[in-house]
Amino acid sequence: MPHCDCNKIIEQFQQFRQKLYTIIPHRRDAVMDLIDALSSNQTARSPVQVTLNPLFKRNYSTFYKAIQQFKFNLGERKDSHLNTTTETIKTQQSLLPLIASIIPTPVERAFYLFGLDVTPRARPHAVTMAERGFIHQPNTIKGNKPINIGYSYSILSLLPERTDFDNAPWCLPLSAQRVLPEQKSTEAGTLQFQEALSHLDLPQNSLSVLVADSDYSSSSFLKQNLSDDNVVIITRVRRNRVFYRHPGDCRVKTKRRGHPQWYGNKFDLKDESTWHSPDQTSTTQLTARSGRVLNINISCWQQMLMRGTKEFPLHQYPFTLLKIQVSDQQGKSLWSPMWLIAIGQRRSELSCLDIYHAYRQRFDLEHFFRFGKQRLLMAAFQTPEVGHEENWIQLTLLAYIQLWLTKDLAQHLPRPWERYLPQTSHSSITPTAVQRDFIRIISVVGTPAKTPQTRGYSPGRFPGTSLPPRQRHPVLKKDKTRGKNSPRAS
Repeated sequence: MPHCDCNKIIEQFQQFRQKLYTIIPHRRDAVMDLIDALSSNQTARSPVQVTLNPLFKRNYSTFYKAIQQFKFNLGERKDSHLNTTTETIKTQQSLLPLIASIIPTPVERAFYLFGLDVTPRARPHAVTMAERGFIHQPNTIKGNKPINIGYSYSILSLLPERTDFDNAPWCLPLSAQRVLPEQKSTEAGTLQFQEALSHLDLPQNSLSVLVADSDYSSSSFLKQNLSDDNVVIITRVRRNRVFYRHPGDCRVKTKRRGHPQWYGNKFDLKDESTWHSPDQTSTTQLTARSGRVLNINISCWQQMLMRGTKEFPLHQYPFTLLKIQVSDQQGKSLWSPMWLIAIGQRRSELSCLDIYHAYRQRFDLEHFFRFGKQRLLMAAFQTPEVGHEENWIQLTLLAYIQLWLTKDLAQHLPRPWERYLPQTSHSSITPTAVQRDFIRIISVVGTPAKTPQTRGYSPGRFPGTSLPPRQRHPVLKKDKTRGKNSPRAS
């Protein structure tokens, strides 16, 4: 990499760290050391072991105090999922004002790509934690229900432009919100996405594309996020969905009395006899890491409709329907087809291949969740306080953002058994590889945190102090018969 580019990256990284340092009101030095220790973590398998990292210059008691008092950018925002301007909710900590200045501008593609998903945080035995509920958690044992008790966190990330899918799967986390008991994950995602569009200061009339899985293909989520003409939503849909053709494609040319026709002929995804000829087809090839060549066949239907509800009618929001079929060199289908929809006023600016590649990059979020839980200990912090757990999630996101900012400064440091592997380029360097070299990077960049000074010994609790037992909280369960999103104890 050219020397001038390195200087520019170092300057941007220093500005980011200085801005972060100034907006932390309490224990900013300990917080910065904690974030650096997480960014360079190699051996810690529990959060308290992070204090043994050479970048954390304080003792383990300071580690817990830094987490408990960590906060920044607290305020109030309007609750956009309520039809009122007077009710507000207290915000959880948002990274958007801090990250707005480091958002990369797309070069080859003509849109900003966002990814939205929910990750579970199981706490089945934390009986003193409030607002626990039943969450979805995949279970690899056949026959077990994929549920657990704990919390769900909605993560909104920016998916940077990738020139090749062989490159490392990076993402830039923008917001992490705990899904409240009275919320659905789609409602939390709506608040995050709308807040991101209002705080990131994207160029005027720039196209924003949001990719999400099938849980976000509901009528309520789509309707609430399509008020902006510069937004296109790409979601996967289940194979048992029923859509409809636009009535203009099959309307009889006769005068009819009564209600105008909103929907045309049925398009049942599981009944091929209801399909009409696709408006467009595309073919591309992908080479797996094993060397197998895969043929990707994409069929595209324009001007499709889905039924909404009285609150969220969708007959005025046509979308593009895609069927992706993967086959081998002999033309044999390898898996069941994947169905996608692209909905939004400017969806015509995206080709079939653009929609497919955008949704394919959504899986970078899965890599982020795995890395965050395995290497940044995102799901390892044990605490009876919900606010402290939320603070820990925010700190792990900041540690990941530091790795993303320094990925072009990192050097390839292979293990002894990896030295015979091909040399890794900067475009394919992984977050784990950046972690290995982060201590050297910080020694070059420097830190705004001050060196700790001995303040003496705390007197601790007075003799005879007795603390009352913590209150035990029931597990909340959403009951549809008691009204929309009204939790009840179980």
